[in-house]
Amino acid sequence: MFYFLSYLQDSFGPARLFEYLTFRAGGAGFTAFLIVLLLGSFTAKKLRACNAQAINRYAGLLDADKLDKEKEKTPSMGGILIIGAVIISALLWSNLTNVIPLILIISTVEFTLIGFWDDYKKVYQRNRDGLSETMKWITTSVVALSVVAALIMIPATKPLMQEIMVPFMKEPLHIGWWSIFISIVAILGCTHAVNLTDGKDGLASGCMIFAMSSMSIFAYLTGNRIWADYLNLPLISGVGETLVFGSAVVGACVGFLWHNCHPASMFMGDTGSLPLGGALSVIAVILRQELLLILVGGVFVLEAGSVIFQKFTFKLWRKRFFRCTPFHHHFDKSWGGSWSENQIVVRFWIIAGICALLALATLKLR
Repeated sequence: MFYFLSYLQDSFGPARLFEYLTFRAGGAGFTAFLIVLLLGSFTAKKLRACNAQAINRYAGLLDADKLDKEKEKTPSMGGILIIGAVIISALLWSNLTNVIPLILIISTVEFTLIGFWDDYKKVYQRNRDGLSETMKWITTSVVALSVVAALIMIPATKPLMQEIMVPFMKEPLHIGWWSIFISIVAILGCTHAVNLTDGKDGLASGCMIFAMSSMSIFAYLTGNRIWADYLNLPLISGVGETLVFGSAVVGACVGFLWHNCHPASMFMGDTGSLPLGGALSVIAVILRQELLLILVGGVFVLEAGSVIFQKFTFKLWRKRFFRCTPFHHHFDKSWGGSWSENQIVVRFWIIAGICALLALATLKLR
């Protein structure tokens, strides 16, 4: 919306600022941050009033004395505030004549609806597991397919949809329509991996700040002709607009940390974790950087990988390799670990920051 103010630059010079991508990205991030920061206490209060507390998923699995009773009182579904702030900021600051931010906005809303459905079953139908795994995979697959189909049809991304960028390689790898399969797997994997990471106060949102910041920088460089030529990135017309959306996500997550740091006043729930993971992966697919997600989202990969490995080893040997999965629970004192919740979260943030820096290093290490 604000982008159209740039049309007034001939009569009002300062309006030229709204044409600049970096200015609008900063505006989107700050707007999302303020919305979440200012409305966080109000949202948490309303969620408590609506009895939006999810059932403790470890009830019946852990001894009663090891369960955190305070977390059972904390409302879930705080992702409504995060994603609401992201969508409002993106609509205000994006160039909506460009179809790429529209794809991001629509797909994020779709993932949010799936997450809300899952949370609703947990909170109000008192179903600890929420949506069945089958239904969750089916619904997220439909969204992933629709995103890839849209990218195949638009002129800016269609020529590159049979290629994929490989970290540490200068030229993209042409693999034909196999790249479509990789894109879908990347969206599904990242979406569910972020969902698994959301198990400690501030863990998912903090890691997302690092991952989305790194991916947003890639988006800006890929959409800039000078930088794309210099760094051997595929130039994608208009893809720089994803920087605005990515900045909104970062701003919203920073604002949410104010309310979600230990002890949290609310949790984001699947309403927040699913669309955040979806947004990160969709940006990676647009940039043809699906493989980079493994590095950018190193913590998310670690969390999802621990769950898969645990299931594999238990079926094979009837023994658990980790004390508990996802991986952050392996260090939890409730499961025989030795780290406090704050130690787990901050140390995982450090790992996420290192992964983000390593991802950026691939721009030159080729």
